[in-house]
Amino acid sequence: MIPRNPRLAALKAGYLFPEIAKRRREFAAAHPEDPRRPETRIISLGVGNTTEPILPCITEGLAEGAGKLGTAEGYSGYQDEGLPELRKRIADVFYRGAFSIDEIFISDGAKCDIGRLQLLFGPGTPAVIQDPSYPVYVDGSVLIGAAGAWAGTGYTGICYLPCTAENNYFPDLSLVPENALIYFCSPNNPTGAVASREQLGTLVNIARQRGCIIVFDAAYSEYIRNPALPKTIYEIPGAGECAIEVNSFSKPAGFTGVRLGWTVVPKELRYEGGESINTDWSRIASTIFNGASNIAQAGGLAALSEEGLKEIRRYCDFYLRNAALIRGALQKRGISCVGGDNSPYIWAHFPGRDSWDIFTEILEKCRLVSTPGSGFGPSGQSFIRFSAFGRLSDVEEACRRLSAFRMTTN
Repeated sequence: MIPRNPRLAALKAGYLFPEIAKRRREFAAAHPEDPRRPETRIISLGVGNTTEPILPCITEGLAEGAGKLGTAEGYSGYQDEGLPELRKRIADVFYRGAFSIDEIFISDGAKCDIGRLQLLFGPGTPAVIQDPSYPVYVDGSVLIGAAGAWAGTGYTGICYLPCTAENNYFPDLSLVPENALIYFCSPNNPTGAVASREQLGTLVNIARQRGCIIVFDAAYSEYIRNPALPKTIYEIPGAGECAIEVNSFSKPAGFTGVRLGWTVVPKELRYEGGESINTDWSRIASTIFNGASNIAQAGGLAALSEEGLKEIRRYCDFYLRNAALIRGALQKRGISCVGGDNSPYIWAHFPGRDSWDIFTEILEKCRLVSTPGSGFGPSGQSFIRFSAFGRLSDVEEACRRLSAFRMTTN
């Protein structure tokens, strides 16, 4: 028989969010909701999954795209790297025309592309990851065998960069090794912290000096409201020589179930020997991926129309209002928080407490589902992530429960 892939064996048991769902089910089975008592209903502020309907202009674009496929004139098949008109629109809207369409690759979501990018660089490339971080950066690095990341007890080839209150959630970049792949997310998931222009300038300089490539996850960039904060790594001079950017329609346009994203791979980005990374990425994309749904891409085009962009703004503003409510309710209880202003996530600190214990206490006493910070990495211990993705009525009720509950913070 074929032996098990040892890299799978090195993964930590269970992905974070299925574990949260399992614990919620167990609690619900032991403590059934009473329809006559609304306060017994479980409310989720845990998973970052959008809840609001896709707005009209974008919905019409999706429907029109589906309708065209039913006509001889409008039918289209494989579009490996994406519809040219969508790639051009992304270049114009997000990058002011700085990139050609063959530097922009349409995908079925940022998470999927992050996984495929790890195939691009293969085993042996050191992985540098913010701690705490979105789990796919670590798990994908382990699966690909990044610099022996799966050997022995696992995770040995990963360089963690702690992001804590002490360093204002921006890591000590002197820890970055040479010739490494640096995963960086801003606005950050889970902390909600947003890197300043100066901080990203330092990141780009370090990457160029040490021969590193940055994988910049900008999936929450449309939540940035402070004009002084960069929305893309390419606002930083020199980033085109050292950075790949991944982005998505999921959180700004409600495409979590539609699935659509993109990756920018500049032509000026090169390997040590001068070979084109853009060419290799095109080869990988066309080899193992047949392109995003043409219907989803039609919706993406509608989202980037003048009216669609207004809808995206309203959509993000809705969740930012939720975030402000959650952050305010926590701060009234004296709980220190970051995020929730230019990000849909709130990172709440409970000094001296175990994250899963806090999760359980909030679930049992407030009937609220949150996300334990330790699930995002060692530096997430004693933190809880609250998500603003929820119906307004649910968020308001959750805030009432949080305001009425005296949490144990030490």
